[in-house]
Amino acid sequence: MDSGERTTSLRLLQATAFTSSFDRLMIAPMLVVISAELGGSVEAVSQAAAAYFLCYGIAQICWAAVSDRLGRVRTMRLALACAAVFGLVSALAQGVGWLVVARGLTGACFAAAIPSALVYIGDTVPVRVRQAPLTDLMTSTAVGMSLATAGAGALADFTSWRVAFAVTAVAAAVLAVVMRRLPEPDGNRDAAPIWSSLRTVLVNRPALLVLVLALTEGLVLLGPLTFFPVVLHASGLSVTVAGLLTTAYGAAVLVFARVVKAFTRRLTPARLILVGGSLAVLAYVLLTLSHAAVPVVVGTVLLGAGWAFMHSTMQTWATDVAPESRATAVSLFATMLFTGSAVGAAIFGPMVDVGDFRQVFLITLAAAVPLAVVATVGRGRYATKGH
Repeated sequence: MDSGERTTSLRLLQATAFTSSFDRLMIAPMLVVISAELGGSVEAVSQAAAAYFLCYGIAQICWAAVSDRLGRVRTMRLALACAAVFGLVSALAQGVGWLVVARGLTGACFAAAIPSALVYIGDTVPVRVRQAPLTDLMTSTAVGMSLATAGAGALADFTSWRVAFAVTAVAAAVLAVVMRRLPEPDGNRDAAPIWSSLRTVLVNRPALLVLVLALTEGLVLLGPLTFFPVVLHASGLSVTVAGLLTTAYGAAVLVFARVVKAFTRRLTPARLILVGGSLAVLAYVLLTLSHAAVPVVVGTVLLGAGWAFMHSTMQTWATDVAPESRATAVSLFATMLFTGSAVGAAIFGPMVDVGDFRQVFLITLAAAVPLAVVATVGRGRYATKGH
């Protein structure tokens, strides 16, 4: 693949990552509006987000098996086509129960998007220069997250929350067609049974560490994010304004992704993780102390910066710990990440429903500290062993 083809491929992968992240986060600013229209509580509607994250995580290993046999590009196209169907079902849901089911199925379909893109980059880009395109992919994810909280909140206020779900469904359908131009990497199909690939990853100690860290990262850096617009709304802000302010997260990821890219050759991966983990800890200290609009926005920015430093480095690590079973390793990484996020959404939903925001941030602070320490030490030892 020449540089021109690689650039085109990366742009298509970025568009896919953007659409997936937009779809994943857009329910956050619409929780209050959806609960009012469908006659359920915020806690009940938040189960749609939890179902999305859980199905997104569980489906990873299934898509990994499909990807190894069908190919990276065909798998992404199939998943996007299915996501378009269930996205439209989400837009037409007439009750909270139906919405939870529809969002879960949509999440299961979008589950193939970003992990397949990660594996595609792993298959086509040497590890020594891999973090740069992975950071670009994360940047697209950040833009999608940022526009989701602003755009979906505005659509819910001025048109309908159903329009937001329909928009990503149509985008997924378009991408499913356009991505036929993406060249399939050579030699990416693995004839080994999925259980063999799973065994290879699960007996690999560095891979197991990365998976445990991904679970905690999902709880810490993604779990509470769904509820930030609700926290801001509780302080008296409208749904639209709360959604707009929450875009600070995506904007921070976008800005600090460039910083990470610049520092990739100056700082070791362990130090990048340490910076990211420290920013997350600082964010939750601030959020534990105050839930007013300004501290919440500042905390959101710190979390976005922490994600930029930590997650891009963790992603790169995940593509390298088991290269012979890369699709399985990356899929398990995503499974653990979004399982942690789903656990967070399930745990925090009842607390948010009664306005106990301090308890949410205390729990995440308690998890953020060991995450930063263990991830930093673990990545440092991985490097010293010659990986």
